[in-house]
Amino acid sequence: MTQTQEKTSSNSRAINKVRRREQLIKSTINCIAKRGIAGTTMADVTKDAGLSMGIVNLHFQSKDRLFEETLLFLSDEYETYWDTALARAGGSAAEKLAAVVNSDFSARVCERKKLAVWFAFWGEVKSRPTYLQICANSDKRNNVVVAGLCKELKKEGGYKDLKPQAFATGLAALVNGLWLDLLMTPKEISRKEACDICFTYLASSFPNHF
Repeated sequence: MTQTQEKTSSNSRAINKVRRREQLIKSTINCIAKRGIAGTTMADVTKDAGLSMGIVNLHFQSKDRLFEETLLFLSDEYETYWDTALARAGGSAAEKLAAVVNSDFSARVCERKKLAVWFAFWGEVKSRPTYLQICANSDKRNNVVVAGLCKELKKEGGYKDLKPQAFATGLAALVNGLWLDLLMTPKEISRKEACDICFTYLASSFPNHF
């Protein structure tokens, strides 16, 4: 085998490895959405993925590791959506804040299956420090960004009584609560209605901007 052939073969194996890992993670998402974390077994995942138990063990070694990687996958995916929304927004703080709120209620983020899995993991953070760390790191980073945007808006609009950190915390709590409503009572609230509620919150705090 020539060096070129060896390199091609190596690249192909690397690509297949990534695809297999993602395939297993997506199957884990499917299973947790249906059965919850406690009810999901490795056998469930392999059946959904159409792969052998040996493949799962090869890539993740254990159920705990597979679940951690699944949560990391969801967290990274969400951060990518968030960063893309910020990058595509206009240059003003108001435009950026509006962009991340719209992103939080986009079809990709508010997919009921993913919301179910998010809440399943959040329900385990008390007994799973690793889950808590992953969720906390994402929440902290986003909270800092929103608080920073609020500081800019406070200065621009002269909102003397506004507390940027408190507003950022309140917005995060509102989004999480609306996500739960979208998961539990999808017939009673739409993504647009949920998003509009957040913009009402923005307008009450930043009337000169929203």
